Amino acid sequence: MTVLVTGGGGFIGGAIVAALVERGEQVRSLARNSYPELERVGVRQYRGDLADPESVDRAVLGVDGVVHVGAKAGYWGGLDSYYLPNVVGTKNLIAACRRHGVSRVVFTSTPSVVHGGGHLRGVDESAPYPERYTSPYPATKAEAERMVLAANDDELATVALRPRLVWGPGDRHLLPRLAERAHSGRLRLVGDGTNRVDTTYVDNAVHAHLLALDRLAPGATIAGSAYFIAQGEPRPIREILNDLLEAVGAPPVRRSVSPMVAAMAGRAVERVWRTARLETEPPLTSFLVEQLAADHWYDLSAARRDLGYAPIVTFEQGLARLRAHHAADGASDHPAGE
Repeated sequence: MTVLVTGGGGFIGGAIVAALVERGEQVRSLARNSYPELERVGVRQYRGDLADPESVDRAVLGVDGVVHVGAKAGYWGGLDSYYLPNVVGTKNLIAACRRHGVSRVVFTSTPSVVHGGGHLRGVDESAPYPERYTSPYPATKAEAERMVLAANDDELATVALRPRLVWGPGDRHLLPRLAERAHSGRLRLVGDGTNRVDTTYVDNAVHAHLLALDRLAPGATIAGSAYFIAQGEPRPIREILNDLLEAVGAPPVRRSVSPMVAAMAGRAVERVWRTARLETEPPLTSFLVEQLAADHWYDLSAARRDLGYAPIVTFEQGLARLRAHHAADGASDHPAGE
């Protein structure tokens, strides 16, 4: 099988690429940059922007399936900066798949598409999309997810996966950012840290994507559906953050701020950033406060039943792997004799 992975140079996309290569698939990557690590394992790389139809068309021509991971993530930025890659890019991809007879698309979504600001406690896929979002990221991912699922028909089978808070070795964004803030003393809990959240170790996210890719075909049980993906081990956010920080050699988070104060501060910071037209990422936003203060855990019954999904790495095993990876990185930075 020839598989295109959009965003193949990123954290989740790169891990999916590695797993596909390991099992002998012919793999392509579409990303804005070239990556030496992909070249070394024989991945055919296409440089281009998802918002450019010609770039997408070139990458899709001749493939059997697509794993659509590429997107702009984060919690700050103008609507266009999210809309172009997340919505227009997805529209371009679906059109190219139809044009070239591709029969399956696995879309990497996010549980944030059903988060309207309150708690998500054991919800399943019947949870509705909220009427409004506090960030362009979940808003555009929701629009893209709807587009992908609506495209499912007798010729093109589609499925959306919603992995929650993916972490592990190779993460160049979430964990490094948390560690930097912890080292500088700027990391805070919102509330007392007892709200329970679920996460997804990266190998489990990859496992879910491969299961979906293998089971997806026109008329398949999973076609046209969305699925929550996670560890199935919801824990207090204070515990999760401090376990992750310890694994990468960062100090624990000890300070907290009340949700009310954090929400007010988030709105104030957003006003300052918009008024000053600052391009840097603000330290706090309303969306970030919602994510940190609420419960986020899900009923994984549908994924277990339809995908055959079950985590292949426990939270504790993932921590051990992350700890070992961080230790090895540290050793490589300071080789013997230096």
